[in-house]
Amino acid sequence: MSYAAYKMMHWPTSINSCGSGFITHSRADFVPQIPLIQTEELEPEWPAKRGIGPIPNLVVTAANILEIYIVRVVEEGSRESKNAGQSKRSILMDGVSGASLELVCQYRLHGNVESLAVLAKGGGENSRRRDSIVLAFQDAKISVLEFDDSIHGLRTTSMHCFEGTEWLHLKRGRESFARGPLIKVDPQGRCGSVLVYGLQMIILKAAQGGSGLVGDEDSFSSVGTVSARIESSYIINLRDLDMKHIKDFVFVHGYIEPVMVILHERELTWAGRVSWKHHTCMLSALSISTTLKQHPLIWSAMNLPHDAYKLLAVPSPIGGVLVVGANTIHYHSQSASCALALNSYAVSVDSSQELPRSSFSVELDAANATWLLNDVALLSTKTGELLLLTLVYDGRVVQRLDLSKSNPSVLTSDITMVGESLFFLASQLGDSLLVQFACRSAASMLSSGLNEEYGDTEGDTPSAKRLRKSSSDALQDMASGEELSLFGSAPNNTESAQKTFSFAVRDSLVNIGPLKDFSYGLRINADASATGISKQSNYELVCCSGHGKNGALCVLRQSIRPEMITEVELPGCKGIWTVYHKSTRHNADSSRTVGYDDEYHAYLIISLEARTMVLETADLLSEVTESVDYYVQGRTIAAGNLFGRRRVVQVFERGARILDGSFMTQDLSFATSNAESSSGSDNSTVLSVSIADPYVLLRMTDGSIRLLIGDPSTCTVSIQTPAAVESSKKTISACTLYHDKGPEPWLRKTSTDAWLSTGVGEAIDGADGGPLDQGDIYCVVCYESGAMEIFDVPNFNCVFTVDKFASGRTHLVDTYVRDLKDSQTDINRSSEEVTGQGRKENIQDMKVVELAMQRWSGHHSRPFLFGILTDGTILCYHAYLFEVPETTKIEDSFSTQGSVSVTNVSASRLRNLRFVRIPLDTYIKEEATNGVPCQRITIFKNISGYQGFFLSGSRPAWFMVFRERLRVHPQLCDGSIVAFTVLHNVNCNHGLIYVTSQGILKICQLPSVTTYDNYWPVQKIPLKGTPHQVTYFAEKNLYPLIVSVPVHKPLNQVLSTLIDQEVGHQIDNHNLSSAELHRTYTVDEFEVRILEPDRNGGPWQTKATIPMQNSENALTVRVVTLFNTTTKENETLLAIGTAYVQGEDVAARGRVLLFSVGKNSDNPQNLVTEVYSKELKGAISALASLQGHLLIASGPKIILHKWTGTELNGIAFYDAPPLYVVSLNIVKSFILIGDAHKSIYFLSWKEQGAQLSLLAKDFGSLDCFATEFLIDGSTLSLMVSDDQKNIQIFYYAPKMSESWKGQKLLSRAEFHVGAHVTKFLRLQMLSTASDRTSGAQVSDKTNRYALLFGTLDGSLGCIAPLDELTFRRLQSLQKKLVDAVPHVAGLNPRSFRQFQSNGKAHRPGPDSIVDCELLGHYEMLPLEEQLDIANQIGTTRSQIITNLNDLSLGTSFL
Repeated sequence: MSYAAYKMMHWPTSINSCGSGFITHSRADFVPQIPLIQTEELEPEWPAKRGIGPIPNLVVTAANILEIYIVRVVEEGSRESKNAGQSKRSILMDGVSGASLELVCQYRLHGNVESLAVLAKGGGENSRRRDSIVLAFQDAKISVLEFDDSIHGLRTTSMHCFEGTEWLHLKRGRESFARGPLIKVDPQGRCGSVLVYGLQMIILKAAQGGSGLVGDEDSFSSVGTVSARIESSYIINLRDLDMKHIKDFVFVHGYIEPVMVILHERELTWAGRVSWKHHTCMLSALSISTTLKQHPLIWSAMNLPHDAYKLLAVPSPIGGVLVVGANTIHYHSQSASCALALNSYAVSVDSSQELPRSSFSVELDAANATWLLNDVALLSTKTGELLLLTLVYDGRVVQRLDLSKSNPSVLTSDITMVGESLFFLASQLGDSLLVQFACRSAASMLSSGLNEEYGDTEGDTPSAKRLRKSSSDALQDMASGEELSLFGSAPNNTESAQKTFSFAVRDSLVNIGPLKDFSYGLRINADASATGISKQSNYELVCCSGHGKNGALCVLRQSIRPEMITEVELPGCKGIWTVYHKSTRHNADSSRTVGYDDEYHAYLIISLEARTMVLETADLLSEVTESVDYYVQGRTIAAGNLFGRRRVVQVFERGARILDGSFMTQDLSFATSNAESSSGSDNSTVLSVSIADPYVLLRMTDGSIRLLIGDPSTCTVSIQTPAAVESSKKTISACTLYHDKGPEPWLRKTSTDAWLSTGVGEAIDGADGGPLDQGDIYCVVCYESGAMEIFDVPNFNCVFTVDKFASGRTHLVDTYVRDLKDSQTDINRSSEEVTGQGRKENIQDMKVVELAMQRWSGHHSRPFLFGILTDGTILCYHAYLFEVPETTKIEDSFSTQGSVSVTNVSASRLRNLRFVRIPLDTYIKEEATNGVPCQRITIFKNISGYQGFFLSGSRPAWFMVFRERLRVHPQLCDGSIVAFTVLHNVNCNHGLIYVTSQGILKICQLPSVTTYDNYWPVQKIPLKGTPHQVTYFAEKNLYPLIVSVPVHKPLNQVLSTLIDQEVGHQIDNHNLSSAELHRTYTVDEFEVRILEPDRNGGPWQTKATIPMQNSENALTVRVVTLFNTTTKENETLLAIGTAYVQGEDVAARGRVLLFSVGKNSDNPQNLVTEVYSKELKGAISALASLQGHLLIASGPKIILHKWTGTELNGIAFYDAPPLYVVSLNIVKSFILIGDAHKSIYFLSWKEQGAQLSLLAKDFGSLDCFATEFLIDGSTLSLMVSDDQKNIQIFYYAPKMSESWKGQKLLSRAEFHVGAHVTKFLRLQMLSTASDRTSGAQVSDKTNRYALLFGTLDGSLGCIAPLDELTFRRLQSLQKKLVDAVPHVAGLNPRSFRQFQSNGKAHRPGPDSIVDCELLGHYEMLPLEEQLDIANQIGTTRSQIITNLNDLSLGTSFL
């Protein structure tokens, strides 16, 4: 392995920080509109029902991912809440029955976000101004981003960088800093500031009013939205103000100029000195004048406790700051101060005066906080409790602080308020939650108290149902008390202080981090006969994730494996369709009772090579081909329902039939209708069909299209050839119908016609009671030239045109809207380019072969547009609305349409419609097929409650829509799939049917326990404890797992375990009072649980538990194969290594335990039996089996044992200088050791002479996290990850002179991952098509392994070896892409991937890893640019895409 590729497969999900602000819209957009729908009964007080006011966006960051969400609120009585009401009873609160997060945009940055703030643009209720996002990156980079409506994405408005040689003096000679830059902003948006390098404060001055840096304010003037911007920045050196150790700072409310309060420590203290030197912190308030660049000190406060670490600015009208410490909370303002002691460790400055104490004891270190009201703060503790802190005040003087308990929730990493009645709990350790709260004062509670308590008792059952739906571990704590009353503690309180809060969880975002360990095992429904790539879907990844009560086992599977109900052989199938049939003849009323979505399918139509089968989908699938009037003599092209499911339309190659159930009502033939237009086209047959009730669009083999127009009153159909398309004589390569459903069709909003945009869709209720004709129908057409047009149906006026749809631009804009100058030069240039490179690469025939456009249900959903190109590339676009300012009028000279004057063309165009391209990098495209293109996209509205589309073909995949985001999940288990359709009947509830290329028809359902709204489908199994390590016992399909659970114990029990039993000291606790001895203390108790996966996919069963002794920590669990020297047989045993953690006064000891796993799993007592245990000196931190012997790392020693069947006997040892072995890997007789501080050691074991000898080591100091061998053919490399988020690859080369005669390991590659890699797993790479064609090097590639890794951010990726030719090609492409792609927030991918040594001396290693995160941008470039770049580096586009595809294919492991 000389070269490798770094590839992310699952992006981070642990949310580090969050913020909220009006990013994509302004406050003024929330002024209530007059409802058009409720015309029959307009309530007189409609403006009063405003619900919960304007709601800002939510911005979250997870490592290097930045996401912006919009909060969609479902108000009581609205149409959505009626639909949702049937499915689950949701709690009503403030007139709101639900809220959900919808993704606006997501970016993967080339750098981890260290800190995030939202720069607010001050303004009233109707302000049109918007906020901006300020991001800070390591070491001192700051980017300011604003949302640009025209591109529906973020745009960088300013960048501030304070690193490099000219800013070196800011570091003052230091190399490493405890934390990255920290951003805070002024609440009124006048300035922001960033603390970098510990002592340098960068002040960012905000642009006042309308004067911006960027000179395009005038283009905004017509729309009237201006985002906050930064004008300039300067530095304050806090050292000059005599501040040394800054802990936190914040801007306070209520001053005319921005005032910054800084919490700093004058002299440091530590735990051993606290009794002498305690109150060392102080506050300093600086008034910041950004124009004069002055910062006078206006007030300060001394003598704050040394453990104070956080400041909270109290909102107006009170003002001031709260100082949060581990044991106390202090309030300080310019005029007043007060404090609250949280537990018995809190002391006042001069122990004479007693601090007021809270009613219960709590520790507040590592807490997060936000303000619910202007006098109530919400605190989240390190144990996941929510606390409410009330400020009891009079005027502006705070008299005292009140703390009260609230619900338990998730362990948070950040909290932000979203609007006035929602808050978001961001979490790195569990799922993040969006929670709504309501507050009532005590007086109003008395009247409504009764029914509320009543509502609470039965509120448990639906919330339990909801838990199952979201399967979120964090919700379970909240389920116990949906509404919880909190009264102030003192009875003589004023009424304002007695507030009660009730909470309701509205939405949650799944998180699988932090991944501490994982193991690779077989799935329950594995198929033993699978081969090749479909064999990969037999496996799953079982991960230890979360912490404490958020601890869970995450079962990850990259591909979906549907649960099969039944299968039959069906060779030669070409397509399948299911259709409904309403028996209107019998009784029109009975069908109304069945919901529109719950109606069962009536017939299954199967198209074979030369005939068609029809099956009835009643209780049994029975063939009725003979007794129906369907066309069964040839193959069917498509089938579907028309006229509100009252008729079935069946289209075959030369005609169509309309059927009522099994009876034909109309028969059409296509051959004669156009005989007069051209004599030669008689033999043209139907190629593809698109059905949108009541229209059917046909594309013929000669490249023309026909439209069948249905008449709902008579249920008949007539054929028409659209004149507009007929006259243009352009060949059509793909077309589809798009039905813009719903009471408010979305595309109408994009037109500028007043009557269109406010048009009321007449809802014609058919006999079925379902919505029959609501909304508009459009026809999307792609020509051979690559252009795309959208027509309205049935008039066929062109409403939208894009010149080069097939080239895959990032944004699609109507050609008529773009400015004349741009488009002319654009067209000329690109056409020259393509012809120039077309000779080199046959790109001329790149055209769209299939189109689909769909808007799935959801009140605010926007249409998606999909196109499949000839080479298998999928273009995916999402529509958005951008109101074009009237200034860019279309010029009359641009009338290329001949006689048609432009003015009336533009009248009805969708000129505000735009599309933004969405990356689909998780999808591996299939090899281009030369056969007849069949339709590959099947849209589904409800399969087990999910919606999206299924892509059939040789790489089938599910595209599911959640929160307006596409999630792509491949389906590998059956290889290529030729046909797919939905099925809903008695035996298969909202299921699916598909036919594999082997000719097997399968009826399936989607697994219900899995959450699909994630990068990979995931199932979370809550453990209520912290998982540490998991391993897979393959013979019995069991997962042994180390779990620790916090337990409260009395102090005297804890102290008694801390004495050294051997010396026999008596514990002297005479200096502790009896009360202190009985206080409880939290200790982690360890156990090894043995879990078995559930056959039906339910919660996993704990088959056995192995408890550890007092204060004994289990450190490692492994399945080892040992050679029994007495019976001469191999035994598979479970080995556990432990350590006693008893403080620094006791010598370290540990135990090694061996267990055998029994045969009968019925009796759980006998499942595991201990066969051996032995106590050793030092902690046993790693175990492995080496050729039948057991290798144990105990403290600084590494000992090899042989197993006699009753005991372990040492046969060889190696006394290395390692301090603590973190990981141990073995290949054949080679051993790789990773140490907590001393980097890696490479040993070998020789059977003759029985010795462990050191081959080589890395002489640097490195804090290892994980190690593993990387095998590429016959070369062996050593991989290690460290605490600075890097990975390095070493190799052993004793012949090289630099290796000091082989003592030193040499560096082969190094790379900065940007996350702590905790585990590597070596998996054999899969062979790909291009390997098979180049037969010469097959032998070399068979033994090629990649390393799958997991990180603490919840991301997964892999390091895969590359051959040199591919590496050189991709590396030169990578260098080009650094400049060719505009990077979000102005970050440089090259600097992000440099090895970070944190100030230690490090000799840079070779750059032999390519970054697929950057290479993934290549496919998102427009086709012309892709060809251009490929040409510049001397290769072809198809070659690059094949290399990237092979890499994805070779590593599609799960």
